[in-house]
Order: sequence, then structure tokens, then C-alpha cells
Amino acid sequence: MPELSHRRRMLVLAICCMSLLIVSLDVTVLNVALPSMQQELHTSVAGMQWTIDAYTLVLASLLMLAGSTADRIGRRKVFTAGLVLFTIGSVLCSLAPDLDALIVFRMIQAVGGSMLNPVAMSIITNTFTDPRERARAIGVWGAVVGISMAAGPLVGGVLVDTVGWRSIFWINLPVGLAALLLTLRFVPESRAPKPRRPDPVGQLLVIVLLGSLTYAIIEAPTSGALPTACFGVIALGALLGLLIYEPRRDEPLIDLRFFRSVPFSGATVIAVSAFAALSGFLFLSTLYLQNVRGLDALHAGLWMLPMAALCFVCAPISGRLVGSRGPRPSLLIAGVTMTVSGVLFAAFEAETSNVTLVVGYVFFGIGFGFVNAPITNTAVSGMPRAQAGVAAAVASTSRQIGGTLGVAVIGAALASGIQGSAYRSGFVSAARPGWWIITACGLAVLVLGALTSGRRARASAERTARLLESPELQEAAGVRAPDRSAA
Repeated sequence: MPELSHRRRMLVLAICCMSLLIVSLDVTVLNVALPSMQQELHTSVAGMQWTIDAYTLVLASLLMLAGSTADRIGRRKVFTAGLVLFTIGSVLCSLAPDLDALIVFRMIQAVGGSMLNPVAMSIITNTFTDPRERARAIGVWGAVVGISMAAGPLVGGVLVDTVGWRSIFWINLPVGLAALLLTLRFVPESRAPKPRRPDPVGQLLVIVLLGSLTYAIIEAPTSGALPTACFGVIALGALLGLLIYEPRRDEPLIDLRFFRSVPFSGATVIAVSAFAALSGFLFLSTLYLQNVRGLDALHAGLWMLPMAALCFVCAPISGRLVGSRGPRPSLLIAGVTMTVSGVLFAAFEAETSNVTLVVGYVFFGIGFGFVNAPITNTAVSGMPRAQAGVAAAVASTSRQIGGTLGVAVIGAALASGIQGSAYRSGFVSAARPGWWIITACGLAVLVLGALTSGRRARASAERTARLLESPELQEAAGVRAPDRSAA
């Protein structure tokens, strides 16, 4: 990618953030609309889980494919295709006649979404080559997530209460079209110098692993032990297949050597934990505020505003902190505050009091605001720029896997707890296991943030980057170098 002026770099960042805005806004707006969708489509808790997880599941399955494809055929080309598909999928979702159609259209939307965030992050990484400038750009990127969290509940609440839940998908149309036109005009094309070849077997194994695992978790409360165990065995087999097959390929879909970097491995697990906590937090909060307290969508969104506002405020602060002090301070702050929030709900039933409810939301907003920037920066900063698309895709995949598992596991725990009891009277006690899961996710962020951000961890990242860049070092380390002559 050619060196761009400061003004052009800022414009490229703004365009990439537009894609993140519609993808993130789609998630937060959808959560507010879940109770209305449940009533109109006559679905269960599992049905609501699938409206979220059908999207995140496809997204997680295809992100690495999208990242490697963008490195190979052109990042702008894949990015524009993603904008087109995501916008079309949004229109189809607004026209869905029933739950099954909505789930299918959400999957189409996700195919487009898989081409946006990891490719946009790859574009940003190759546009902002200075580490400090890149950290600040990633802080802005994280702030957009905060904007979506702040605007999503309010925008979604107004649309659901005045027009209906279908209108929440319309807002993607103008933003998507504007981002598409600006991309074609201002974003330069870029490719990796030596991109990797497709890996259809690895891609299929990823799809089987995530699909079977998610199905087993969501359907466990109603399907019985045998089907759940069967899908669990399929997921385990797919995981073993990946661990055996991928290292034998010269150009794998998932380069397991990335995980020799302690910060990269830590960022991956932290991303899963943080986004599992976020998705579970939004899922439980939305159902409680509307189905238990009886609030409409707009007032439920207003109650969640403290969390969203703190996320918006803290994200750019975290980006600057990562640029000046590294990822550790942000990760420690995030881990402590997310854990405190989870404990307030799990041990003290914070949702039953207005004061503790707001305090719990504030703590979680601070935590999630601080966690995103160090995840993204750690995932891409230690890797060769030529493989930025794949590294960013692994980080984005980890987020989506966390989101998928958060809704699946916490939703399944909630469904098991409210079976056979009155919904409103039994919700708080049924939700308690879910809040403890969120607490455990916060503790994981705290512990891993401390363990994977020290001097030895950074040294492992430097060794891994050299290993990935130099075939000679790979051979000296006993790792088979890629066979470029066959490409």
C-alpha cells in the first residue's frame, strides 16, 4: 500500500469505522428488539438465541477465510463485496416472514459481515505503520464500538416502539451505501506480498466445529442428553482434525505458529472471554428489563445507557494508554471492573435495586471500554504486516466465538433455570448461573492480562514474528518452511 498523507489516512480510518459501526450497531439494536421479535414470531428463548448466534456463528466461521482471501486478491475488493452483501442481507432481514427466514437472512448478512471488520483492521494496520499512530487509530476503532453501544439501545428503542422491530435493519442501508461509495473513491487497494493459498479442508473443519458446538449448547435444555452428546463428539472430532491437519499444511487456514506468541495467545483467549461476557450481559439485561420489569424498548435502552456511555468514553482512553504504556494497564482495569460487575449481579442480585443496577452497568461499561483496544493491538502489532489480514481475522474470530458461546451458554443456563416456574418470579434466580459465568470471564481477562503482557511474553512475540518472516529461522527451529515453488 502506498504511503498516504495524514488527511487521507484519517479518511481511510473513518471509512473503516463506518463498517464497524453498522456491524456493531446491528448487534446492540437487535438485543433491544428481542422481546418484540419473540412476541411477533412466537418463539422461545432458544429461538432468540438463534437469531443472534446464526449471525455470529457464520461470522466466526468465515472471518479467517475472509482475511486470507483479502490478503490474496485485494483488501479493498473484499471489503466492498462485504459492504454489498451486508446491506442486502439487512434488507432481507427486514422482510423476513418468520423465524426460519430471519435466521437464514441473518446468515447472509453474516457472510458480508465476515468481509468487513478483519479486512478493515488489516487496511488500518497497513495504513498506519507507526506503532503509536496505529495504537491511537485502534483506540478510535474501539470508540466506535462504544458509539454503537451508546446509540444502539436508544436508536433501537425508538425504532421498535414507533415503527416496529423490522425497522432496526433499515439503518444499515444508508450507512452501508455511503461506506461503499467512499471506499471505491478513497481506499487504495493492497495485497500481501506472498499470500497463502485456500485451505478448504481447514475451513470445513472450522464450520463443523463451531456449528456443532453451538447447536449442542443451545439445544441442550430441550433436546436431551443423546443428541447433545453426539454433537459434542462431532465438535471434538473437528477440533482434533484441525490440530492434526493444519500443522501439516504449508499454508494453513489457521497458522498455529501464531500461538507461539504468548501475547497473541493471551489476546485470543481474552477476546473470547470478554465478548462472551458482553453478549451474555446484553442478553440477560434486555430480557430482564423488558420481560420482567415490563419496560418498553426505549426505556430499557435508557437504563442501559450508563454502560454504553462509559464504554464510549473509556475506549479512546484505553487506546492512548496502550500506545504509551502497553496493554497491561488497560487489561487489568478491564478485568477488575468486569469481575466486580459480575459479582454484583451474581451474589447481590444487583438488578433488583435501581442503584445497584446502574452501578453494575457502570462497572461493566468501564471494563468493556478498556478491553477492546489491547486485544486488537496485541493481535496485530507483533505479527508481520504481510499477514495482517490473517492475524486480525483470528482476533475477530475470537470475538465472535466469544459472542456465540456467551449467548449459547448463558441462554441455555437461563432456559434450564426457568423451566417449570413462573417467568417473572423465577428470572432472577434462573439468571444467577449466567452472572457467575460473566464473573468468571472477567477473572479470565484479569489473570491472562497480567500473565501475558510482561517482558518474557513480549520476547516470545518478537521470536514468533521473526519465525513467521524468515524461512531460514523456521528451518533452524525445525519448522517446515512454506513451499513457495508450488504456489
